[in-house]
Amino acid sequence: MHKLLIRGGRPLEGEVVVSGAKNAALPELCAALLTAEPVQLNNVPHLQDVATMLKLIRNMGVTAQRDHHSGVQINAGALSNPEAPYELVKTMRASVLALGPLLARFGRATVSLPGGCAIGSRPVDQHIKGLQAMGAEIVVEHGYMIARLPEGRTRLKGARITTDMVTVTGTENFLMAATLAEGETVLENAAQEPEIVDLAEMLIAMGAKIEGHGSSRIRIQGVERLHGCTHQVVADRIEAGTFLCAVAAAGGDVVLRHARPDHLDAVTDKLRDAGVDVQAAPSGIRVRSPGGAYLKAQGFRTTEYPGFPTDMQAQFMALNCVAQGTATVTETIFENRFMHVNELLRLGAHIQIDGRTAVIEGLGHRGQKLSGATVMATDLRASASLVIAGLVAEGETMVDRIYHLDRGYDCMEAKLRALGADIERI
Repeated sequence: MHKLLIRGGRPLEGEVVVSGAKNAALPELCAALLTAEPVQLNNVPHLQDVATMLKLIRNMGVTAQRDHHSGVQINAGALSNPEAPYELVKTMRASVLALGPLLARFGRATVSLPGGCAIGSRPVDQHIKGLQAMGAEIVVEHGYMIARLPEGRTRLKGARITTDMVTVTGTENFLMAATLAEGETVLENAAQEPEIVDLAEMLIAMGAKIEGHGSSRIRIQGVERLHGCTHQVVADRIEAGTFLCAVAAAGGDVVLRHARPDHLDAVTDKLRDAGVDVQAAPSGIRVRSPGGAYLKAQGFRTTEYPGFPTDMQAQFMALNCVAQGTATVTETIFENRFMHVNELLRLGAHIQIDGRTAVIEGLGHRGQKLSGATVMATDLRASASLVIAGLVAEGETMVDRIYHLDRGYDCMEAKLRALGADIERI
């Protein structure tokens, strides 16, 4: 099993290229199932979740070929098996995104109930209710969602869908399914994340008729067929935000190429309040920091985009651990997303948990530092927080179970090493 060995205390200097967004690439790979024509996706990150999704669609009879850069060509013209089996779905919740496209194009789909990080309940009932509103018949049997169109129907029908909560993957599933539905679909209470906007732009390039993406109300006019396209996956705002927090904590001067400042306002506002210099740069973001001990801890509350992202909570908490003052962090999205706290405590952090609220007393005002230790990654973003903590801790930090990290970060240790960090995979 791979681990990361980090010797802390080095500032970060230089440039890093932000990879394509995992949370855009995964639904866009599924969107390629909507057409029998070739689709070219560029800037696809090299991640375990992407490899799993490629394996999943190949299992359906899809041709999916990676090139020597970051491109993937998908051809679903010969798709013969509209099924996502448990063996491939159990490690990745995003597999549920195959349900909408398969049902829309083939009128049937069998998709296992999904797995993924154990950060809290993420039910699929909203997906099922929304697709049922579009005329699908769906039953859950033996751990599978079995969906089909009623006898006599060849297409889903447009509908007005209002979800009980804001759901990113739900919005994406409905968006893809509605492109081939008969008539108009209106998504109310839609998620507004940049990855959804990117998916919509890809679907429009394939011939879909979509308005309002990026707002809470999306209108889709169904078409009879979609065609192939070439699409560039948007830069990963969570990877960019993670590197912003890493530089803020370790200190230094780094340019993040391809990072989108307009996708990170909630994070950069908090970093500036903490005392970090964050500026838009040509084709990216420049971040300069004197180091976490000179910064002021910042409280925040996670919420749906454009609020502070839950996927950045753990990384910013690591920064708060070494800053000055006390900060309160409230997690409103997932009920079990403080699993990294016990590991940060092993490094010497001062954190108290009360339900969904964490109170972090920074070490900066005491003149103390985190101290290296062996810690264990518990989920994807928790693993990133431990890497950030290891970059500033005295001595050696060993991060175990980094397969979580590989699910969502493309060559993280290589990028950090190029910035001057003492980090290696063993």
